[in-house]
Amino acid sequence: MNVKPLIAGLAISVSLTSAAVARDQIRIVGSSTVYPFATAVAEKFGKTTVYKTPVIESTGSGGGMKLFCSGTGVDTPDITNASRKIKSSEIELCASNGVGGIVEVKVGYDGIVMGNSINADQMSLTRRDIYLALAKEIPGDAPGSWIENPNKTWKDVNSALPDRKIEVLGPPPTSGTRDAFAELALEGGCKTFDWVKALKKEDKKLYKAKCHTVREDGAYIEAGENDNLIVQKLNANPNAFGVFGYSFLDQNSDMIQGSIVGDIAPTFEAISDGSYPISRSLYFYVKKAHIGVVPGIKRYLDEFSSEAAWGPEGYLADKGLIPMPDAERQSVRENVSNLNELGS
Repeated sequence: MNVKPLIAGLAISVSLTSAAVARDQIRIVGSSTVYPFATAVAEKFGKTTVYKTPVIESTGSGGGMKLFCSGTGVDTPDITNASRKIKSSEIELCASNGVGGIVEVKVGYDGIVMGNSINADQMSLTRRDIYLALAKEIPGDAPGSWIENPNKTWKDVNSALPDRKIEVLGPPPTSGTRDAFAELALEGGCKTFDWVKALKKEDKKLYKAKCHTVREDGAYIEAGENDNLIVQKLNANPNAFGVFGYSFLDQNSDMIQGSIVGDIAPTFEAISDGSYPISRSLYFYVKKAHIGVVPGIKRYLDEFSSEAAWGPEGYLADKGLIPMPDAERQSVRENVSNLNELGS
């Protein structure tokens, strides 16, 4: 009889049983964009159930995934929030550390905003403008050539834009907002160059490096995972712009305004119907091995996926979450109820 698998299984069981003894609160990490939604659900959960209010840390999507995938047991999170889908490399990291049985929960939609102070002029940009302002390298005059980004002002990018220094505060590489901004905004502008678009088929790795890499010469300023700090800095500096989720625009509309992108303003309706070009899905991921061990996880999932929370008239919509259509919410709710695992 091979006792190694049995011993390994006992070790995991002992570890998780210890977690139940040592921790009676759900631990959640991850995306700063999903943080306010998860916090609202956690507070409601804590007030309306017998369980303690979950502890939530805003670590960024990438940072949350590293913590989540570090293993199972008392020292690891039960849930990680993400403003993008889990990457294949993260699934592999989880597996290498014994974390299987991951349940994916899509919670709704969000728009990524390029915003500035309401005391400044509202900007109208294209994704090409955004790319030419913030990419590390941009296409040169000859097809196939690249140059270090020489643009210092918005007018350098587009003669119709103000003669104002490019100064954009945004999230770091560990942020899902940064990942989505690079994919939807920067790449969206990068591929407007025909020969660059063709490069995607010829050399996908080079294409991504050129289209996703943000400049590092001071025009883009990493402002950490605290979106509230970006809002405060924009209020203090009318010349600066910030990159953040729509919910922060919605909650701070007395201080900041969203730039128009591709002739579409970042509104609830435009993100909901898909016409706003920089929008993305939001998620959280659950460690199935912790359900039934750390108290209350299943009940927390039920609260998050309730119509009272994520529905069109739910309290998360009041926080700026863009609800999924009725049929999609029903489908995701069934997956949550059945605890369907990724890939199943």
